[in-house]
Amino acid sequence: MLFVRERFVFDYAVVRVVPRVERGEFVNAGVILFSSTQGYLDARIDLDRDRLKMLAPSLDLDVIASYLEAIPQICAGGGEPGSIGSLPQRARFHWLVSPRSTVIQTSEVHSGVHEDPKAALEALFEKLVRRPKE
Repeated sequence: MLFVRERFVFDYAVVRVVPRVERGEFVNAGVILFSSTQGYLDARIDLDRDRLKMLAPSLDLDVIASYLEAIPQICAGGGEPGSIGSLPQRARFHWLVSPRSTVIQTSEVHSGVHEDPKAALEALFEKLVRRPKE
């Protein structure tokens, strides 16, 4: 008998820091993943300060980091991230990935399937955010 693991659909977007919007250059800083069938919404964030400093030496990285830190809090919901945290998961995801013309933006939303949304988030984070080992 062949055992087939159930796979679940998810949507994700890459979080980007765009220091000079007019130039369009960016550094990937995280991934947000949402699976409505699994009731899962989470984000992994890691700001590569060195790469960002090369693009924008005068950027206040502590301010950027504080904004990025709010993303996983919004995913978790509750009172800590303010009124946005009280919205349903789907609404929080759509709020996080809505198009913006600010320093912190997200890519377009992509879809995928996986047995485990947490494992999918980790795999996407490693592939799209982490710098390759030299």
